[in-house]
Amino acid sequence: MVFSSLTFISIFLPAVFLLHWILPGIKLKNALLIVASLVFYAYGEPVYVFLLLLSALMNYGMGLLVSRPALAKAGVAAAIVLNLTLLGVFKYAGFLAEAVNATGITRIPVPQIALPIGISFFTFQSLSYVIDVYRGSVRAQKSFAKVLLYISFFPQLIAGPIVKYHDIEKEIGERQVTAEGAARGMRRFIAGLSKKVLISNVMAVAADAIFAADAGSVNILTAWIAAVSYLFQIYFDFSGYSDMALGMGEMFGFHFRENFQYPYAAGSIREFWRRWHMSLSGWFREYLYIPLGGNRKGRARTVLNKFIVFFCTGLWHGANVTFIVWGLYHGFLLMLEEYFPGRKGAGGKSDAAAEIPGNGRDAAERQNEEGKSAALRVVGHVYTVLAVMVGFVIFRADTMAQGLFFLREMFTGFHFGPAAMSLAMRQLTPLYLSVLAVSAVAAAPVKRYLERRKGYEPLAWVSSLAGLLFCILSLSGSTYNPFIYFRF
Repeated sequence: MVFSSLTFISIFLPAVFLLHWILPGIKLKNALLIVASLVFYAYGEPVYVFLLLLSALMNYGMGLLVSRPALAKAGVAAAIVLNLTLLGVFKYAGFLAEAVNATGITRIPVPQIALPIGISFFTFQSLSYVIDVYRGSVRAQKSFAKVLLYISFFPQLIAGPIVKYHDIEKEIGERQVTAEGAARGMRRFIAGLSKKVLISNVMAVAADAIFAADAGSVNILTAWIAAVSYLFQIYFDFSGYSDMALGMGEMFGFHFRENFQYPYAAGSIREFWRRWHMSLSGWFREYLYIPLGGNRKGRARTVLNKFIVFFCTGLWHGANVTFIVWGLYHGFLLMLEEYFPGRKGAGGKSDAAAEIPGNGRDAAERQNEEGKSAALRVVGHVYTVLAVMVGFVIFRADTMAQGLFFLREMFTGFHFGPAAMSLAMRQLTPLYLSVLAVSAVAAAPVKRYLERRKGYEPLAWVSSLAGLLFCILSLSGSTYNPFIYFRF
C-alpha cells in the first residue's frame, strides 16, 4: 500500500485517524498505530512483516544491552554488524555476487531475493536508536511496544524521512492531537499528495517514455526533455512523500523535522545538500562523517571523509553502479567547491558548522552569501541546477552505459530524425507543458512569499480541497502511479 493510492486515501488513513481520535488513553492509541502500521506493511509485504518485527526486536534488545556499561562497546558493534548484515543480505547480495562474477575469477550463484520495501529507512532508524543509547543521548527504552512503534510507524516506514528516536521519544509516551494540528496535518498531506500525483506522475510519463526508448529515438531535444522531467519527477516525488509523512505525523500528534527546503534554489552543491533529503544527509553526518573525523583533521582528510560519505549515500539508494557513481560525482563536486579559490578552508571550522548537510549555515557563511552580487548568485544557481540534473541522469539510468549515452546526447545529439522528433512531440502535450511551468514555480520558495500575504489561509484551504479532488480524479482515471522507492 502506498500513500498515493485510493485504498490508502479513502479507507486506510480515514479509518485509522478516526479510531485514533476517539480512542481514550495513549496506550490504546499506540496499540492502534502499531497494529495499523503492521497491517500497512503487510498489505504489500505479507512475509517481510516478520523481518520488520525481527529488526525491531533485535534493536530493542541491543538497546538494553548497550545501556550496560560493561557490554556497551560489544553491544553497539554487534548492532552495527547485525543491522548492516541484514541490509546487505536483502539489498546487496545479488549486486555483490554479480560484481564478483564480473571479475571472471570465479562464478557464484546470484541470489534472487525480493527487496523488502523501506528496509533502508527502518534499518537506519534502528541503528540511530542503538547508537544514541550507546552515546547516552537517549535512555534505553524498556517497552518493546514503544520501540516497535518508533520503527514501524507507517507515515515514515517506507519512504522516510529518517526519524531519530530522541525527536519523538516524548510524543510516543505523551502527545496531544488538536483539531487545529490535525487540520494543519491534513493540509500538509494533501500538498504532498498533489506534488506526487499531479506533478511527479506527469513528469514520470515523459521521463519513463524517453529512458525506455530506442537509442535512435534519443537526440538533444528528447534527452533534455527526459533530464528536466526526471529532475522534477524525483524532487516532487521525494518531497511529496515527505510532506505526506509530516502531515500524517501531525494528524496523529507527532512532529517530524523538515526533510526538504527548496533544494533547487541552492547556489552551490554544498548548499543543495543542506536542503535535499536532510534526514538522510543528517544521518550520515552524525553517524559516519563526524566519527570519521569530520573536518577536524585538515582539508585533505575532510575531502576524503566526504567521498566516503557520498559513496555510502549513493550505495544506500540502491544496488547499482549508477547510484555509486552518482554519489561519488557529488563528492567530486564538493571537493571542487572545497578547493575553489577564495573559499575558506574547512580545517579551521568545527563540525558544528555546516560541512555536511543536515545542519544550518553559520553566521559567517550567511554574511558571505548576502555579500555576493546578484550575477554571482545567478551563476551559482544555474551551475547547481545543471550539475544536479547531470547527476540525476546517471541516477535514473538503468546502466552506466545508458547514463553516459544520455549525457552525450544532451550536448552533442544534433540529429533530428523523424523517430526522435516524433518521440519529443508526443511528450510535449499541453498537460505536460502546463505541469512543467507549475513545477518550475513550485520548486522555488514562492510559498514563503505567499504566506506573508493577506488572505493566504482561505486560499490555502481552497487550493488543498481542489488539489485533493484533482488527485482523486487522477487516481480514479489512471493506472500510472509509479513508486520509485521500491529500490530503497
